[in-house]
Amino acid sequence: MKKIFIVIFILSSFYITAQNNRMIIPSNVSPDIIGEMQEMGSNLTATDIYDQNQTSLNDAVIQFNGGCTGEIVSPKGLILTNHHCGYGAIQAHSTFEHNYVDDGFWAQSFEEELPNPGMYVTFVRKIDNVTDKVFEGVTDQMDANIKQALIQKNIKNLKKTYPKKDWQDIEIKSFYDGNQYYAFTTENYKDIRLVGAPPSSIGKSGADTDNWM
Repeated sequence: MKKIFIVIFILSSFYITAQNNRMIIPSNVSPDIIGEMQEMGSNLTATDIYDQNQTSLNDAVIQFNGGCTGEIVSPKGLILTNHHCGYGAIQAHSTFEHNYVDDGFWAQSFEEELPNPGMYVTFVRKIDNVTDKVFEGVTDQMDANIKQALIQKNIKNLKKTYPKKDWQDIEIKSFYDGNQYYAFTTENYKDIRLVGAPPSSIGKSGADTDNWM
């Protein structure tokens, strides 16, 4: 049985590691990058960040509702994410009598948590470089349209045959202008409940300027 996951709409996190203005796929964190991070005060090793065979930081970071990020912060599945990522859910639960957008909301018990049908969070359980399989049969001499059609065919076939458990999904994504492809083994959880949200005066403070800059 899948665990119930609970959401609190306050903060943001990262999914892939940013370093020196670069975005690094977690499975590709090299010793050089770890060395630079440690010089800046980090105590993490590469396997602390990503290890498909044991618990790592990657297991605590989720994709929230298909577009945002979040992090697990308790054994019971409490999740933190950006205020704007959960704004629609906060708004949907608000009424004239209970204006959670302006006043905020805090559940005092499990029974007071507010369900959000249609919402989900995604965990990435495994990341594999599948570039060679995606480019199988592709040559530089091919017409661009034919090349792209073959790439898409290879991706489609790979998704059908890639090993996974019944409750998992496979996503294949391109990186570096289509020069590399990675297979992501993912798991979705759909019992998402609103536990808490600050008033908008706090949650939206700074708006997009603070969110992106």
